Amino acid sequence: MSVTASVMAANLGEAADIVASGKPIDDWKGFEVRGVDQAGFAMLHALLSGQYFDEAQRDLGLLHAESEEGPWLLRFPAASVQRLATLDEAGLEAVGDELAATEDFEAEEWAVEDVQKLVLQMAELAATATAQGKAIFLWIVADE
Repeated sequence: MSVTASVMAANLGEAADIVASGKPIDDWKGFEVRGVDQAGFAMLHALLSGQYFDEAQRDLGLLHAESEEGPWLLRFPAASVQRLATLDEAGLEAVGDELAATEDFEAEEWAVEDVQKLVLQMAELAATATAQGKAIFLWIVADE
């Protein structure tokens, strides 16, 4: 199943508004990424936090699930947002390399450069969210 994720910075109290939005990326600062599901974001969190994948997956707080096809709204863990916001270029590159080498990203044949771009986008948004006291939300929906 192919998915599209909208990754955005928003206030915690805006979660219900994000759920009600047809396309939240139009209303909140962030970006869209195709082909990264909850497991991909959980792996990024695992790499940032040093946790096992199962623990990291539980940390991705599911706030809303419309149906089995989505959309799903999750909150990216605050500790990993903070870590992304503070990593230097070499650290971000290392995380990108590790993420690209994971089973999910290799199976989907992601280019290392594309994974690096995803990590950089996450880091830039994390820096904005941290500076503004916001959270990072993941709005994921199955493609039709």
